[in-house]
Order: sequence, then structure tokens, then C-alpha cells
Amino acid sequence: MTRPDDHVIVLFGATGDLAKRKLIPGLFHLAQAGLLPDRYRIVGSAPAQSAVSDDDFRKHARDSVATFGLSEPSGPAWQTFEEALSFGAADAEAPEPLLETVRTAEDSLGGRARRLFHLAVPPPAFPSVITMLGHTGLAQDSKVIVEKPFGTDLASARALNETIHAVFDESQVFRIDHFLGKESVDNILALRFANGLFEPIWNRDHITHVQIDVPETIGLEGRARFYEGTGAFRDMIVTHLIQVLGIVAMEPPVTLDAKPLRDEKVKVFEALRPIEPGHVVCGQYEGYRDEPGVAPDSGTETFAALRLEVDNWRWAGVPFYLRSGKNLAQHREVITLGLQEPPLRMFQPHLSEQENERGNKIVIDFGDPGWIAANFLAKKPGPTMDLGLARMIFRYADSFCQAHGLQGYERLILDAMLADQSLFTRSDGIEHIWEASTPFLEDPPPPQPYAPGSWGPEPAINELIAPHHWYLPDDGPT
Repeated sequence: MTRPDDHVIVLFGATGDLAKRKLIPGLFHLAQAGLLPDRYRIVGSAPAQSAVSDDDFRKHARDSVATFGLSEPSGPAWQTFEEALSFGAADAEAPEPLLETVRTAEDSLGGRARRLFHLAVPPPAFPSVITMLGHTGLAQDSKVIVEKPFGTDLASARALNETIHAVFDESQVFRIDHFLGKESVDNILALRFANGLFEPIWNRDHITHVQIDVPETIGLEGRARFYEGTGAFRDMIVTHLIQVLGIVAMEPPVTLDAKPLRDEKVKVFEALRPIEPGHVVCGQYEGYRDEPGVAPDSGTETFAALRLEVDNWRWAGVPFYLRSGKNLAQHREVITLGLQEPPLRMFQPHLSEQENERGNKIVIDFGDPGWIAANFLAKKPGPTMDLGLARMIFRYADSFCQAHGLQGYERLILDAMLADQSLFTRSDGIEHIWEASTPFLEDPPPPQPYAPGSWGPEPAINELIAPHHWYLPDDGPT
């Protein structure tokens, strides 16, 4: 593949948790894989009160890679990477240290390097950082990666887009969602459009319903103060699950280039019917209100399950069920497509209820490394027509060399350097999602309690999906 041009990469929030866990280890993995430019510099930045020296930033990077990276920070690859690191503090009123560091980095590369800014900063800091990039001229001919959340409702999303567009053209903006950088999510495009087996049945005539289910086992210990202003719907449903829905539901693009691919995703978001409060189940795990920073009467949902409809020709009448939450029974990332049952039920007496429910499904596990299964019914050996659940499975771990794979952030940072916006979210798509969410956000149902380690508030979640059933829990890809 084509390697990126020479780059100066500036990490705002370079001493924060995201940079420590994902961005710095990811950049080193790209360097090891030979996917960074031939010549590059990485400039860390933070407000003056959090500033560190170049040596301290290099030590911070070493600790990050040692703790969260795929390999040890040692050898020639690490030495080259470490030498490319520097640090420049930046405040809105005092950007001079950053400007000097960026100029030094560019001069060391011959003065013609491209700039990529990664805004790994809290949402309140976005306007000041973006405005500073505009006032200093750093934004000119540069690219910017913007982290979630992309607003908290339609009005704030529009305001954020206006702030960004006052400095950057949309062609320069890369709104990042690491779910869309997963190999297993990208493989949905190949599954659908590269195989004559699946695309002909990927519609309302053959699919009864779709589930996108991302339960998490972790709670909010120590992080609840932040979560109080967010909740499961904004944290996961809008940001991640509906983005995956866009990949599942989109029409075939003319090509896989950025514009046609994103055009088709935006058409899906534009076709979302308004999310009514009666189609949403909110939950709050027992014990959440005991967390530091949580109000005793907190109405923040730590769980959300909802029914969505895409009002277009392909999907009219097919419900999409989305579910995510904290402190649930398993950590999974699963898409399930329920297929229409055959019109003749001659086998019904030979099936258990569980076998009948598990059959006729396409299941896509998009957790790393991921797998795809087709569930169907087959005759059990013997003299009678007894049926049992059978499964055909493709596993990434068994089929390809995973050394060639990139994690979500790594793939997307590489794409941003290559100016490929295919897997990044567009401003109009974000606004369409928030527009569809408005009825629910204006009148959310109160959260129902659920036990930690359960699948959410019952019986409400089962009533939401009836007459269908949640695919999870299951036994995995055995």
C-alpha cells in the first residue's frame, strides 16, 4: 500500500488516558509495521499546567507502550520512534511553545511535511483548541481528528460543527469512531457486497429483524462523575451502535471511495424514523447511585435498549434492536440478522423452542478478532426426522495471519494520514442521528433498576423485542 507523506502529528491531550492506552501504543505499532511515513515527528501537547519536558514525554511514551502496547519498547524501532517525540505546551492565549515545537519538527523534515492534529481532549476544550489552530495558521492545509462525543443533542452538534467549519473545511475533518476501524466491522462490507450468497437476501423480504448488541461487563467505578453527564444512550448508542447500523443497512456504494461510501451511510441516517420514548428501555444498575459524584436520585441510564426503524425501500417494516449497558453479564459485540422462516412448518413438531429460535440467523461477532456464523437447522443422524441446530463459522483467528491486522485506532490514524475519510463520520450524518434522537432526549423514560451481572431490566427488554428474542446470551462460536 501507499505510505503516507512525511507528517508532523500533534497529539493534544498527550498525557491523558486515551493517548496513554491507545494513541501512543498505536503509533508505535504503525511504526513497527512500516506504515508510518518515511520521515515523521510526533509532538505531544497539553495546557501549560500539564506541560512536561521532551525527556519526560519520551518516558511517558515508553511507559504507555510497555503497559498497553503489543510489543516492548526496545530495539532500533523504538529508538527511531523515541527520537521522533517532542512536547510543546499550548494554551489558547499562549500557543508559542507549541508553535515553536511544530516549526522545529517541520524544519527537521525539510519544511514540507503535512500536519495532522488529534484532539484527544474533553469536549469543553474543543472550541478553544480549534480556534487557536485557526488563529495561529496551523490549521491551514492540515487535517484534524476529532474525538467523540460529537455534541450531546442536535443543537450542540450543530454548534460544534459550526465551530469546526469556521476553521476547517469538512474535507480536513476526521471524526473518529474506533468501532468503524475494526477489521470485523469492515468485513461486513465484504460479506455483503463481495458475495452473491448474502446481498440478495439482505432486505425486508428475507430479514425479520436486526440486533446490534454491545453489552459491557465493566461498571463505572471511579468514572461515574463523568458518566453522570453522558449516560448509555449518548456514550454508546449514538456514537457507536448507530454508526454500525449505518454499515449494516446501507445501499451498495458505486465504489468504496470515501464520498460514495459516506453518501450511502448518510442516507441511512436520514431515513431513521424518530426514536419515540415508548420504544426505549432505560436501566440503571443497582449500586450506581452509591458511586462518588452520583446524585442520590440520579436519573442517568447505565443501560439502553431501543427499537429503531429505517424508513426506506430496503428496510421498511424491519425493526433494528440496539442494546448496550454497563455491568452486564458478558462483554460482547454482536450483530444478529433474523431470517424469515420457511412458509411450510412441516418440521415444527421435531424442534425444541430453543432450536427453532436459534436457527435461521446470520450472526456477526465484531469483537476482536471476530467471527461470522450462519445458524441453520439440519437433520440429526437416525431413523426419524429430528432436527438440531447447526452452524457454519468463519473465524478471523483461524483464517488469516493476525500479525497483519491493525486495531481500530491504528487503522483510522493511518487513514487520516492518507486523507481517506471512508471510515469517518460526516457532519450531516451526525446531525441526522441527533435529529432522530430528539423525541427520546426530550422525554426519556425513567431508568429501571437491574442487577449487576444480568442482561438488563427484565421483563421490559424482552417485551421490547417481542415477538423476537435477544440472541445473547449464547454459547459463542463453538
